[in-house]
Amino acid sequence: MEPPPLNRLVQRLIALRADGIHITLLAVCPNSDAVLEAAVKVAAESAMPMLFAATLNQVDLDGGYTGWTPQAFVARIHAFAEKYRCAVPLYPCLDHGGPWLKDAHARAGLSLAATMSAVKTTLKACLEAGYALLHIDPTVARDLPPGRPLAIDTVIAHTVELIAYAETTRRALNMPPVAYEVGTEEVHGGLADMETFDRFLEGLRAGLSAAGLAHVWPCFIVGKVGTDLHTMDFDAEVAARLYARVAPLGSLIKGHYTDWVANPAAYPAAGMGGANVGPEFTMTEAAALFELSAREPASATPAHFKEALKAAVLASGRWQKWLLAGEIGCVFDDLAPERQDWLVGTGARYVWTDAPVMAARAQLYANLCNTLPDPHAFVVKRIAEDIQHYGEAFNLVDSLSILG
Repeated sequence: MEPPPLNRLVQRLIALRADGIHITLLAVCPNSDAVLEAAVKVAAESAMPMLFAATLNQVDLDGGYTGWTPQAFVARIHAFAEKYRCAVPLYPCLDHGGPWLKDAHARAGLSLAATMSAVKTTLKACLEAGYALLHIDPTVARDLPPGRPLAIDTVIAHTVELIAYAETTRRALNMPPVAYEVGTEEVHGGLADMETFDRFLEGLRAGLSAAGLAHVWPCFIVGKVGTDLHTMDFDAEVAARLYARVAPLGSLIKGHYTDWVANPAAYPAAGMGGANVGPEFTMTEAAALFELSAREPASATPAHFKEALKAAVLASGRWQKWLLAGEIGCVFDDLAPERQDWLVGTGARYVWTDAPVMAARAQLYANLCNTLPDPHAFVVKRIAEDIQHYGEAFNLVDSLSILG
């Protein structure tokens, strides 16, 4: 059976390293229509393949916070590909597919059986929509006491269960092979040290073999490489050690939380196969819109965009998800101004499609129509410049001819 396209691409990346060519793939988290458009624009203009890593919160059968189902998400990628005459591969991917990794599942207090069932329903929808990769991540345990990590054997068992379900469903749907990503960078997943990382790999290989899936092996394994949402220093030494573990298995390491990383050019040299970036692009989008707000003509009816965005973020309550340890229980207005700005900026992704925010944005664009021909293009361009920065650091620009 022909391997999935992303597995073939990963094999190509491994082979190129022997020739001294180091490339890391970029996975853009499609947290808004403008981010998705900017990513396709960059892929088309810079001749570089692009991955789109959509979480269960962003894209799901209920529309997520983007409003897209898996089918609509893929259709939107195709629409932008047509707009920009994109001839490079674009890979829709599921990010963090696992129990309780959808905020609504956690808020509803779903049982393990209920959240696993919901995840399986989404996996089927992703396959039907033509996703290229499924990230299987059963590392959250809401049914355990706080602070107690899930046993690594349980992580392995649930990973095998979800992959087995996906493979059975894929064959029943008569769909082509799909690639897999496994693991997590989160400490609660228990994969934060080399010994446990190795146990996970060994157990996963044994589990897949026992399930008759020895031929199914993930092309990406998520590694903890020093970064998180508030830490921006990539640990190239750890990444190189992880690369040495997984490359002989035909896999590469994928980094999450690559946002604002201080040394992105170190990723390819260390052997990183891929890197996810998401909240940073939301902040870029928000900053571009705030800049436009400052350019509103005095004669226009003010759009009050910043005020509408802040109100929507606060009303969503989801800003509380990103509070630091010392901020838990604080009233928003009691937080430091820079923290308020950060929480509104990163929380914007949850509310871009809220009616008041969309109305304020439309009014803002209308107010600028006489001084700026295309305000939306201005926003997309700013996001595209941010994405291009990663493409250049990862040696992705004009890589299509090399990667094949």
